[in-house]
Amino acid sequence: MIDDKMEIAKQMADDYELRSADAMCVNESRLTHKWYHDLKYVLVGIFFGITFIKAEIVSWFRIQEMFRLQSFHMYGVIGTAVVVGAISVWLIKRFKIKTIYGEPIEFHPKKFNKGQIYGGLLFGLGWAITGACPGPLFAQIGTGAAAISVTLLSAIAGTWVYGSFRDKLPH
Repeated sequence: MIDDKMEIAKQMADDYELRSADAMCVNESRLTHKWYHDLKYVLVGIFFGITFIKAEIVSWFRIQEMFRLQSFHMYGVIGTAVVVGAISVWLIKRFKIKTIYGEPIEFHPKKFNKGQIYGGLLFGLGWAITGACPGPLFAQIGTGAAAISVTLLSAIAGTWVYGSFRDKLPH
């Protein structure tokens, strides 16, 4: 019985060492990582930016139309994203799809609290006033809308403030 426990402990230690060695390999590969290895991310970002611009998702006027209930355009875009996301989550759960590293994808239930209502209202108010949400901010700046830089800096500052006070906020 003791030998079995010792064997299990040794296997767990070996597994930990293996994971640690894998982490070290990843860290070592970062040392040999060249700047041009990240070009694929830049290209995907440019593609999404162009898509956002062509679909008028970054248009201040389209966003204002949405908040004034004058156009279905943005609701259609957001609704399509929700449907695609829901189908993707269903497929991941149904077929137990794993990450490219072979790790299982886990979904954890979220606990509701009233702060989500306040945060959503604050987010929506900021979105309506500025005509920008975090997704298209960079595409808007890329189109030459330099005033959006203030919105970007405000979003960064708001994230920092929230992170600083999160533990002190009521649940």
